[in-house]
Amino acid sequence: MNAEKHPSLISREDRLGYGKSRREVVHRVDQANWAPPANRADPIASLLAANQDRLADLIPIKMGRMAESPFNFFRGAAPLMAADLATLPATGLRVQICGDAYVRNLGAFAAPDGHLVFDLNDFDETIPGPWEWDLKRLATSLVLAGEDAHGDHEDCKLAVLSLVSSYRESMRRFAEMTMIDLVRYEVRRHSKVACVRDVLAKAEHATPKHTLEKLTVTARDGSRRFADHPPLIHHVEEPVAESVLASLGPYRETLSPDRQQVLDAYHPFDVAFKVVGTGSVGTRDYVVLCFGNGPEDPLFLQVKEEPPCCYTPYLPDVPSSPHQGRRVAEGQRRMQTVGDPFLGWTSIDGRDFLVRQLADHKAAVDPEELKGEALIEYGLVCGEILAKAHARTGDAVELHGYCGHADKLDKALAKFALAYAEQSARDHVALLKAIKAGKVKAIRAI
Repeated sequence: MNAEKHPSLISREDRLGYGKSRREVVHRVDQANWAPPANRADPIASLLAANQDRLADLIPIKMGRMAESPFNFFRGAAPLMAADLATLPATGLRVQICGDAYVRNLGAFAAPDGHLVFDLNDFDETIPGPWEWDLKRLATSLVLAGEDAHGDHEDCKLAVLSLVSSYRESMRRFAEMTMIDLVRYEVRRHSKVACVRDVLAKAEHATPKHTLEKLTVTARDGSRRFADHPPLIHHVEEPVAESVLASLGPYRETLSPDRQQVLDAYHPFDVAFKVVGTGSVGTRDYVVLCFGNGPEDPLFLQVKEEPPCCYTPYLPDVPSSPHQGRRVAEGQRRMQTVGDPFLGWTSIDGRDFLVRQLADHKAAVDPEELKGEALIEYGLVCGEILAKAHARTGDAVELHGYCGHADKLDKALAKFALAYAEQSARDHVALLKAIKAGKVKAIRAI
């Protein structure tokens, strides 16, 4: 560490002033700007290029899911937005970004002590990067989610204003906290927001036993095994299953000794392949069923392939990660207040994997619920959660200095989000045309 640059040796006033000075690099009102550059790559060609190293027979499922709506297109189009964001000027203030901050990548899950948390919960694209990239992606997702739920234009705009105002005000509070208090801070606003309360209620019932009933069947010998519903979930050939199980040994070493002790109490019984999400479709994703204290004590582990972060080509000054699963796990640990006690990483056949619990009281908001006042209230929660993650991993004082007290940034990002949502809608139309012309194969029934 360079002691001369450590925040503790620089006055708060100087850090606040530095943050304000970044307004001369990018005026807050200029954060509104979006127009596709003349040399913007063809969006469909870019999507197909991003799928090159994925399982080819699953790509039609991904394309089919993205074809369903502009919102679903946006879910799978992080590489497109990464390229677009990289064409815009940035303030130079860096944090650990989620990379794929959108409304369904916040959700409920169980903390190690069992209480339910609402926080960011997907970090496949996490990397040190410009804070505004996360905020712009999250803002755009609010607009697209609101439109997908048939909300009106004004509510979508108000939701983004709510998001950015909450981000600003939360950053001001975080800038005044001690580091110990910031590290411990959990967002509690969810108790007042109906759609988030609904997510927590769903998460309360999403127990490992519930997952056992949902994903498994009783075999002839009376044991539970994964149900086969190809191509979405199916058993793998024995050599593949052996490789997955063998990878759990190195994974164990990425856990702390107390977590290793708990893991050791469970024994793996079955392995399957599972298609997950939208953006992740086509990656190699395995689920492992384990049992601990008898057949009523299941543990589900997800062994999920992690390709390189889609932002990496646009951040040449960020050191490349030697292991993509480790990149995701460590980024998640930095951004979350509490997290999955079984979060770690491993490798299989030269590929990098993240390991985590598949389902332990996990639930996400239903975009259909995000309309009217619910969309606006959800924006408040999202703003505070994203600000917390950025304050933990960046300099909250500098970020507060840039964001300020006025609503200039709020209005600018509302304008950006509405404009980029239109861009996503145009790209979605391009995908539909490519499917109709036979240039892209899509399976929309799954």
